[in-house]
Amino acid sequence: MYLYMIICIIGSGGREHAICKKIYQSSKVSKIYCLPGNAGTQQLAENIDLDIDNFEKILKFLKKSRVDLVIVGPEKPLVNGIVDFLEYNGIKVFGPRKIPSQLEGSKTFTKNICKKYNIPTAKFGIFETKEKTINFLNNSKFPIVIKADGLASGKGVYISKNLIEAKEAVKEIFDGKFGKANKILVEEFLNGEEMSFFIVCDGKNYKIFKTAQDHKRVNEGDEGKNTGGMGAYSPSGLINEILEKKIINKIISPTLKAIEDMGEKYKGFLYAGLMISENEPYLIEYNVRMGDPECQTILPLLKTDLIDIFNACCDENLENLNIKWREEKSLCIVLCSMGYPDKFTNNIKIENLNNLKLNNNDFIFHAGTKNEKNEIFSNGGRVLNFVSLSNSFKNSRKRAIKLINQLNWGNGFFRKDIGFKIIDK
Repeated sequence: MYLYMIICIIGSGGREHAICKKIYQSSKVSKIYCLPGNAGTQQLAENIDLDIDNFEKILKFLKKSRVDLVIVGPEKPLVNGIVDFLEYNGIKVFGPRKIPSQLEGSKTFTKNICKKYNIPTAKFGIFETKEKTINFLNNSKFPIVIKADGLASGKGVYISKNLIEAKEAVKEIFDGKFGKANKILVEEFLNGEEMSFFIVCDGKNYKIFKTAQDHKRVNEGDEGKNTGGMGAYSPSGLINEILEKKIINKIISPTLKAIEDMGEKYKGFLYAGLMISENEPYLIEYNVRMGDPECQTILPLLKTDLIDIFNACCDENLENLNIKWREEKSLCIVLCSMGYPDKFTNNIKIENLNNLKLNNNDFIFHAGTKNEKNEIFSNGGRVLNFVSLSNSFKNSRKRAIKLINQLNWGNGFFRKDIGFKIIDK
């Protein structure tokens, strides 16, 4: 029985604020630290200004503060092996180790697993130079999908409508827009609708952890550049019993088998980004953590104590836990800084936030914010997440927009059409 645990959450986005808020509600938690956190987590936890890439400094802090459990929010420290490092040093941590984290850290790693284990995915080619990629593209059908191999904060994917756009994408990736590029992935374009499918694993067993639909494009009608996510809703309108079985049998189970065959265990959240075409699932990509803003959309629906889920995963005891959910529809709208995902200005004051009247089904999660002298300022491209639960996606969207309009932040913009595919059918 775990009581009065000291928890540390690593990360500073909307996902981490949502996790922090859920954990704060647990009777089993006595103290929460957030590294480095944001203005929202500061209201619930103690923010510690530490570089999340400096594992030695983090370890020193965790030992000094007698932290019982670490929850890693973002992908970069997971891909860089923070879980292996902390476990080796005797710290209990929720999240996948370095090798399984390559499911997100390297798109070619995942594609090679798909090939070996017959996981349905788009046809693809992997290229190591600009010249080879462009030679291939000269004989390709369009539209075509071009992806940076490594981490790109959700932005390293190009859907190129023609050869000119494709060449520009290849140039940007190989010129280092997302860091050093040794490889590039070119995929056929799949027609269908996207869906995010989540599971939580303890290394032996797993449980489904809801579905969602993210909106990556910056402009309404899913136009414009890719972003880290402009909004989401849960559950996905595409999910049904037959489709769920196909996702498990054709995608999730073979992937976990592949990890097991490598002599590894998968512990943590696993998020499959899927394309659904005629009730058939195709894997687009994996994320080795909760999505953002899907996490902010899903966690308010969770009835089970999140700490119980984390502990069960760390202790390989998930099989005995029954995860319970609310039945409402959840919708999240992201309020962004003007200019995002390109150039934007930070340090713009956000007034009026504390004056908003929230009911029990309203949630505001901070993403790019900071607190200075008890005042809140913007500190990123995606600034605040407005989430509302109700009996319909339409009502949830209406409520979230009403709250954003009441805030009336002059430097913000948002998509008013989140959920349009399911609301406007």
